[in-house]
Amino acid sequence: MCHNLCMHGRFMHRCLELARQSQGKTGINPLVGAVLVRDGKIVAEAFHSGFGKPHAERQLLENFEQKISTRDILYVNLEPCCHTDKKTPPCVPLILERGVKRLVFGMIDPNPMVAGKGISALRKAGVDVIGPVLPEECRRLNRGFISLMTRGRPWITLHRAQTRDGRVANTGGLPLKITSHEQDIWVHRFLRARHDAILVGVGTILTDNPQLNVRYMADPPEIFRIVLDVGLRIPLDSRVMDSPLAERTILITKPGIDPGKIAKLRKLKVSVFEVPCENGIFDWKSLWKVLTTPNKEFHGLTSILVEGGIRTWELFRSAKLVDEEVILIGEK
Repeated sequence: MCHNLCMHGRFMHRCLELARQSQGKTGINPLVGAVLVRDGKIVAEAFHSGFGKPHAERQLLENFEQKISTRDILYVNLEPCCHTDKKTPPCVPLILERGVKRLVFGMIDPNPMVAGKGISALRKAGVDVIGPVLPEECRRLNRGFISLMTRGRPWITLHRAQTRDGRVANTGGLPLKITSHEQDIWVHRFLRARHDAILVGVGTILTDNPQLNVRYMADPPEIFRIVLDVGLRIPLDSRVMDSPLAERTILITKPGIDPGKIAKLRKLKVSVFEVPCENGIFDWKSLWKVLTTPNKEFHGLTSILVEGGIRTWELFRSAKLVDEEVILIGEK
């Protein structure tokens, strides 16, 4: 029994490694990896490589030219889907068609259109289904997708850095370097790279003029930059407007403000969304709707890293929208 659990865990970890490769590419869809195992060895593997592209299981099975053996085991970190959407057909029928007799899954799909129905259909067809395996790790990977399915909004992580005495900026709001180089590397690799977008208020752009990208990685994921800017104060020469960063920069402003400047921003390929605003605060439901609804080349978001500044942190905290908070303490 222990041998089987260890084996299942090892191959589920590989599914998660594969799934993470599609970070930033699947839009509002989950991160999914799949492996086919024969006699304890992986003979095929795949992951959902992008919004609208074949799901991991379908890609694996369609590309695997050999006959599926009764001893083969298909591993997938998310329950196979059993419904047809506008982009991709369901995976369950293909799994049955190819003759898969054993399947190990990581977690139940939180999408109400699936939510156990895929597992049920496989079992009714005679497939030996095992799971969930490593459900906490699987849920952690797809916490954004789960949040979207269950709460209608992305997973929100608030990240801030402070000195040992609690300061986050110099007097007058001037920039203050707090974190070490090693901490910066960790933030890029394990915070920025594991979210779909970085969000800041326009004050951070005016003060720090950051790039808001992912560095210190050989092959960094493509993430979005979101700037909340009620008064449309963002300078057109901000670093987030530079090509190619501008193509994945999203500016949120209130309706009817400076159409000429909005036209210039869009000419730079910045996505500008006008969201209702009251007393300087955007309507949250409207904001989530524009950020989670696919539109042309924008495929939506499921996780956001809120990086600053102080007013933006307070907005998210007061609205009880912070799911997780990461605080880095500087060496000074």
